[in-house]
Amino acid sequence: MKSFIVSVCLLAASFLTAQAQTFNFDFTPGRKAQGNAVKVTEKTLYSDAQGYGYDFNTSWDGKSNNPFFFSVKVPDGNYRVSVVLGSRKSAGSTTVRGESRRLFYENVPTKKGQLLTETFVINKRDTVIRPGRFVKIKPRERTKLNWDNRLTLEFNGDMPRVASVKIERADDVPTIFLCGNSTVVDNDAEPFTSWGQMIPRFFNDKVCVANYAESGLSANTFLSGLRLEKILTKMKKGDYIFIEFGHNDQKQTRPGSGAYYSFAYSIKQYIDLAREKGGIPVLVTPTRRRHFDENGKVLNTHGDFPKVIREIGARENVPVIELQDMTKALIEAEGVEQSKKLYVHYPAGTYPNQKRELADNSHFSTFGAYEVAKCIVKGIIDDDLPLKNYIRDDFKGFDPSHPDNFKSFKWNLSPFTVTRKPDGN
Repeated sequence: MKSFIVSVCLLAASFLTAQAQTFNFDFTPGRKAQGNAVKVTEKTLYSDAQGYGYDFNTSWDGKSNNPFFFSVKVPDGNYRVSVVLGSRKSAGSTTVRGESRRLFYENVPTKKGQLLTETFVINKRDTVIRPGRFVKIKPRERTKLNWDNRLTLEFNGDMPRVASVKIERADDVPTIFLCGNSTVVDNDAEPFTSWGQMIPRFFNDKVCVANYAESGLSANTFLSGLRLEKILTKMKKGDYIFIEFGHNDQKQTRPGSGAYYSFAYSIKQYIDLAREKGGIPVLVTPTRRRHFDENGKVLNTHGDFPKVIREIGARENVPVIELQDMTKALIEAEGVEQSKKLYVHYPAGTYPNQKRELADNSHFSTFGAYEVAKCIVKGIIDDDLPLKNYIRDDFKGFDPSHPDNFKSFKWNLSPFTVTRKPDGN
């Protein structure tokens, strides 16, 4: 009898946990919530006690065109989010991002009375590896949305319109873990952007991207910061791990450093440890810097590091995505002046409190990051990775030597901006 009671209690606890990890929110103004949904009004503000609500001093009345954030307190994991976009009272154009400006849907048009459901999977994490052991995040990361205790959605666009949001656990999908530096990291604030936060836009809801990259990191400092250790606690068989380093590794001058020494040793650790967990490693050669010779050709500023990555890939039978070559083609196709659009080049006063010109030839603008993300998708297809089956139908291929027209790229700015360059510049 006692064991029966214990079993019933465990079953009930399991049921409550499952219920607690599924949320339905009704944003439609002026009517009662439908079914088991929680009604959201402009007064539904986030608190840890309540566990959900509008966040970061924003709210939405159902008709405003200002961007807004909505957060839900959830544990670590992957979550399938179904958003019903549109309004019965007005037309809309909505962009959906999550956590630290990860792009999922862009400029989705809806006519008056039209409701359109879009679905994606998003990763939520914190710094806990196990009790008493934590990822060693940088001081500047402590306020990042990626590392807090809640899942945050950003609704932006010319006319953001949201009817409902459903959030539920999605433990069954493969995860793509990203390891890298400032060219990969999720940036909270405009204008610095990376391919890692743009790449989710190109996948359907059968896969999830978990970006652990951070500015200023090299292959060995990513390891010593326990980021790979955290990834391995979450990795399951069939998950992927994308590894892109080189920008900061080449700056290390201590004895034993260098492409063929500490760098190669570190990369081998990623491969071996991921494979022990049943993961699939993928190597990525580093993105090019915007650095031209007198003939308008982009130089290799990474020394032997791209070569070493290729050699390790061949030796260990690991796929290699040739971002070094593709970004060279991309930058040269744009040319010396137009290629500034790919990077953070903005005159003083473009952003709040920006007193000086931004002229950064390492870090990408939103447009540049979007184009580089397309290069990654092309690499997945070229390498015939099974991940190609999860690429969204609206991706029609990409040729870096014939990039998209900058004038056709539309990005509604997030409310957060920063003029300080990322670490490792």
